[in-house]
Amino acid sequence: MRKHVNDNKIRDYDSVLDAEFGGPGSEERIKAEEQAYAFYSGQVLKDARVGVKVTQNELASRIGSSKSYISKIENGVMTPSVGTFYRIINALGLQVEITRARK
Repeated sequence: MRKHVNDNKIRDYDSVLDAEFGGPGSEERIKAEEQAYAFYSGQVLKDARVGVKVTQNELASRIGSSKSYISKIENGVMTPSVGTFYRIINALGLQVEITRARK
């Protein structure tokens, strides 16, 4: 992966992704997007956990898992199944809301 230097020029981010990973639907682009989604989702879960003052050990205990598994999810190394995701959300006393995107 190339290292990008901020030269303060405004760019179309899609063209940056195209140059780095290929066009939408390319195998490399799909893999990069999945990694980005895993990292982002992990950060959302981590922020939620920290926000309700629950440790990784406590969360792992609540969902019948291990601290290392929670850490891997939060660091984007692993993506939890939908069932595990909802167990995490419930264990943190949170809820998921799905809404339509505005156009």
